[in-house]
Amino acid sequence: MIFKVYVQESKNQIPVRERTKALYLEADSKIEVYRKFKETPYLVEHIQELEGNYLEYEKQSKNFKLMEI
Repeated sequence: MIFKVYVQESKNQIPVRERTKALYLEADSKIEVYRKFKETPYLVEHIQELEGNYLEYEKQSKNFKLMEI
């Protein structure tokens, strides 16, 4: 499955909406996504599973690139 993960770049700063980034990741479940981000400096705000038409729409974005962790 493909997930869109909304993150802040630092766990040590207060989350600010304007600094939220969207990253794309392939994983088997949301729990696996959380585990992959555990040892990174990112603060996970929200995880959204992408499928069907929404996934196809996101793939057309210039920012769509699967991340490796």
